[in-house]
Amino acid sequence: MELITCEKLSVGYEGKRIVSGIDFCVCDGDYLCILGPNGAGKTTLMKTLLGLIPPVAGRISYGEGFSARQIGYLPQQSLVQRDFPASVKEIVLSGCTGRMGMRMFYGKEEKNRAESAMAALAISSLKNRCYRELSGGQQQRVLIARALCATEKLILLDEPASGLDPGATDELYKTLAELNRSNGTAIIMISHDIAAARRYASHILYIGDNLFFGSASEYAALESLSEGPGLQTAGSVSSTHKGVKRNV
Repeated sequence: MELITCEKLSVGYEGKRIVSGIDFCVCDGDYLCILGPNGAGKTTLMKTLLGLIPPVAGRISYGEGFSARQIGYLPQQSLVQRDFPASVKEIVLSGCTGRMGMRMFYGKEEKNRAESAMAALAISSLKNRCYRELSGGQQQRVLIARALCATEKLILLDEPASGLDPGATDELYKTLAELNRSNGTAIIMISHDIAAARRYASHILYIGDNLFFGSASEYAALESLSEGPGLQTAGSVSSTHKGVKRNV
């Protein structure tokens, strides 16, 4: 099932376009990595998908029974957020807030959902620990569990490996891959790690001097024709739904 489809999408702020002509689709079980240089519009695109800012032009459609409110989101962490003085269980539970409607307190359904999310991320033993006392890798697991409380269908992550050491980064990527394979959770992840994108992603969306959307193997083939990562010199190609590349 298609979860999100973007057609001729332009994103930006206050009507000012940062990037235009974005076409891509994410289906159940897809793992999409968004690559590109800083300032290209990757985070702006992600905020647009979440409904936090409106599109400048074009169209975003969501699959039947699915909406932007059902997307789990893991933004970039700041130093202040890493020092947040709450328990792991409290943070994971907070991911259920959007599902509670007008209710003020968590019920049995939310608590069970949080327990299941912590079990899926192997952090049940940490549930009473203070979040700020955890390692960077453990904190990211907590935040992914929080995102799972919002939905099991699609999680958006904005450079989740930022600030992690190599060991924690590798563990994070393996965790996301397992979540994608075992749960069928679709992943959209902004990353600068091209090697990890090649290894784990099913699809690549590149935003830069050129736009590209297609399978990871198609991206690798085009990249090999260019002068290195970034598709800066690869020629334009036309394609159907699962492989789009245009000049910006």
